[in-house]
Amino acid sequence: MQKLLKLVLVTILFFISTFTSPANAADTANGEQLFNVHCAGCHINGGNIVRRGKNLQKKALKKYAMDSLEAVESIITNGKNNMSAYKDRLSVQEIQDVAAYVLEQAEKGWR
Repeated sequence: MQKLLKLVLVTILFFISTFTSPANAADTANGEQLFNVHCAGCHINGGNIVRRGKNLQKKALKKYAMDSLEAVESIITNGKNNMSAYKDRLSVQEIQDVAAYVLEQAEKGWR
């Protein structure tokens, strides 16, 4: 009986982990759409029309310690200097999606 119970439990856990996605998994396709609506005006192709050196290229992100999900999410959420805060415009999930998209594009050289 105990073996059967363990088998059922393992099977249930397998199906839950296989067929459900984590709530906080980033959706970079959604991030791209959001980026195009909210960010591309200043950051087209990973650039920066306001402050040229503070762009979204991998080298600049690393130089300014903005090369982690947490750092990018924080600046999107709270803004900094000329960068507007988006915490009142985007949900936490949308901010995560945009941050993941930015880092993914930086890795690809914004191609």
